[in-house]
Amino acid sequence: MTATFPDFACQSAKLFERAQAVFPGGSTRNQTYFPPHMIYAAEASGCRMRDVDGNELVDFHNDYTVTILGHAHADVERAVIEQARQVMCAALAVPAEIELAEIICARNPNFERIRFMVTGSEAVANAMKAARAFTGRPKIAKCEGVYHGANDFAEVSLDPTPQNWGQEAPRSIGFSEGVPQGVTDNVVVIPFNEPDAARAILEAHAADLAGVLVDLTAARCGAKPASPEFIAMLREFTTASGALLIIDEVISFRMSRGGAQEALGVEADLTTFGKIIGGGMPIGALAGRADVMSLFDATQGKPAVPQSGTFTAHPLTMAAGQAMLRAYDGEAIDRLNELGDTARAQLRDALVQSGIGGQVTGESSLFLMSFTDEPFHDYRSYYRATADRHHRIMGALFPKLINRGVLMAAWGFGCLSTPMEQAEIDHLSEAVFESLREVRDELAEAAE
Repeated sequence: MTATFPDFACQSAKLFERAQAVFPGGSTRNQTYFPPHMIYAAEASGCRMRDVDGNELVDFHNDYTVTILGHAHADVERAVIEQARQVMCAALAVPAEIELAEIICARNPNFERIRFMVTGSEAVANAMKAARAFTGRPKIAKCEGVYHGANDFAEVSLDPTPQNWGQEAPRSIGFSEGVPQGVTDNVVVIPFNEPDAARAILEAHAADLAGVLVDLTAARCGAKPASPEFIAMLREFTTASGALLIIDEVISFRMSRGGAQEALGVEADLTTFGKIIGGGMPIGALAGRADVMSLFDATQGKPAVPQSGTFTAHPLTMAAGQAMLRAYDGEAIDRLNELGDTARAQLRDALVQSGIGGQVTGESSLFLMSFTDEPFHDYRSYYRATADRHHRIMGALFPKLINRGVLMAAWGFGCLSTPMEQAEIDHLSEAVFESLREVRDELAEAAE
């Protein structure tokens, strides 16, 4: 079927109306809301999904990068079913948690010990706790505009605007209303990919800094990798000051066998994970130096950093994660990264040929379309470059892509999965080209 989104007579629209009676705004998860009404999935297999109205979508969203093997992968399904028949949930450990830990730790020597959590947000929260406990210092540094999960400390200065982001050094601004000043006072905000400016801020707070938290491929800064100079500065500063370097690999771990830190040549003290390592099941993890990770050791009594949870190391997640990481081996990574290069190249061509123009950034199997010719390298430059035209174009483009069978994030971000071949990349670039031509004509008509 061909979608006609939005369609207020369709089943998805009716379900959304029903949902508004039980959820605030009709949604229990903001990321699934595509205005003016949500789209509800009915089934999914490989790189394709079918909604409740029978419309087929090629999934370039993959639940914000989670389903890297696509949907209903046979090995993952088999592993989950077998584990469910053995132990589905218990107040005892299961062998599967050791096996998944061994697989992850073997991928990078920086992962000397590991702890599982339920989400990437929880992993980041525990990384910050560990850094404070290990150093005895209160403050965490993070980059302006970078997402590290749902946590008051991690969310500081997530979406500042020119009205409140500060003129000299970035200000620490709470994301949710009501964030206590005690939170913002203990988060130091630095600009991404600005080594000199960031170093000056870090050095001014060096005595109080427990750790520096960074995503090396921050999407909200334009999905360009951290520069070698910025990475070197962070490693040099943290080593000299005694602060811990915390690398958030919740999204970027897909880049290589050992994650973005292996690909970009840096050693983390702590690394946070989520998304792909659970094989489609809820997961978070924290790995790092054995001396730092010993803070979680409960064998001698209350640990310095207590951490547990009812669904931590859930048996089904442990089984799914093993199947996923065994399938996503070096050969699969290389093939998907090459397909990512092809996708970015074809999308760049589509933007040019459509007459709209813009940029396509991203690394490995990730891509971000930005409808601007202005250069960007950090949150502020990306914010300025995309403040107007980009959002108008994406607002018009997204429903047209849905109607051509393409699902990606509504702000221009997308990713690939291993079931994809050249045919899916061609479908994506053709859908973008045809949709952008319509957007171009509509904008020209509106301007007359």
